[in-house]
Amino acid sequence: MNYWLMKSEPAECSVDDVLALPNATVPWVGVRNYQARNFMRDGMGVDDGVLFYHSSCAEPGIVGLARVASPCYPDPTQFDKKSKYYDPASKRAEARWLLVDVQVLRKTRTLGLPELRAAPGLEDLIVLRKGNRLSITPVEPKHWRLVQKLLG
Repeated sequence: MNYWLMKSEPAECSVDDVLALPNATVPWVGVRNYQARNFMRDGMGVDDGVLFYHSSCAEPGIVGLARVASPCYPDPTQFDKKSKYYDPASKRAEARWLLVDVQVLRKTRTLGLPELRAAPGLEDLIVLRKGNRLSITPVEPKHWRLVQKLLG
């Protein structure tokens, strides 16, 4: 089993939005970074743990615990001319952009950046690195356990 931190802007897809969906599951559309896509394609498996993280908001941080709920498959928004994620260079036979379904298991209190930075043992958590802009990053098992402990 692997662990991941997946960022979403709450104005676009919040943890509450996902909890309101059938089976509390959402297709993780719109990833348009090759490294993040490769994490989904090459590293993620069904039932991997996910830290659901709100970004680009007043209080960024971990807001829920989730799981990868499907294998990787082509992101349909890349083919939709009306979508802001449309990619005219992507072809159906060789889809450039992929996604996984994510199921929220529970909403948590917000575990914000200041608390994450102050927690002993999380110093090398990728989301805390200066300049990190990736929407999906791997989480080491030791970091997963520490976050679980912080959330209680």
